Amino acid sequence: MTDAQQSAFPAPGPQALALRGLAKRFDHKVAVAGVHLDVPVGSFYGLLGPNGAGKTTTLSMAVGLLRPDAGSAHILGHDVWADPVQAKQMLGVLPDGMRLFDRLTGAELLAYQGLLRGMDPAVVDQRARELLDVLALDGAGRTLVVDYSAGMKKKIGLACALLHGPRLLVLDEPFEAVDPVSAALIRDILQRYVTGGGTVIFSSHVMDVVERLCSDVAILADGVIKRVGTLEQVRAGRSLEDVFVEVVGGRTATGEELSWL
Repeated sequence: MTDAQQSAFPAPGPQALALRGLAKRFDHKVAVAGVHLDVPVGSFYGLLGPNGAGKTTTLSMAVGLLRPDAGSAHILGHDVWADPVQAKQMLGVLPDGMRLFDRLTGAELLAYQGLLRGMDPAVVDQRARELLDVLALDGAGRTLVVDYSAGMKKKIGLACALLHGPRLLVLDEPFEAVDPVSAALIRDILQRYVTGGGTVIFSSHVMDVVERLCSDVAILADGVIKRVGTLEQVRAGRSLEDVFVEVVGGRTATGEELSWL
């Protein structure tokens, strides 16, 4: 039985995110070709894949941002498309290239997000202050989000995702274009979140970050899951980078190529 076939069967125990046969085509290009995936409650899950593998499309369908051509997505048992209100109450999302209401300050953006979700204003205010403090954004004061650095924008996006106390975080390339200090802070917060009982799934193609953080990984290429399991199962005594390159069909230049360099 192949890894992709194995992933079609539900894993034992509760699932924070369950994808069944998700598929998406754009014109004549198949972006995602039937993804099956189980993300266990309490896991720190890495979705790996090269550029163009279908990671962003898969996660967008999983959280209700993009309607699939086929398949289903369930968040803690709630169908994302049939029961979106209940599903999204349990979900925090940081999309790749997320457009924020960036003509607001960080505090104003969090207040706006909280009130949109129907949260009590006093709770929103308390949580916003705590998040801005922990994420080292409290010093930004009256600075508008549009003027934030790339790392600051990632952090305020994460704050928006965490504000309502979700049980599952779905993060698309959360460490992309982030400086080492901000990356370390984000890693620390996510690890604390998982230790406290939350579940994280994030996409990446940075092996070092995945090996340092993740309990489970799936490798996506050509729109399908090629390898899935715990980090140790997928590595099987090798480096994750070696496994990744082998699975996605990577290659290296021979001595005869680029001889003019």
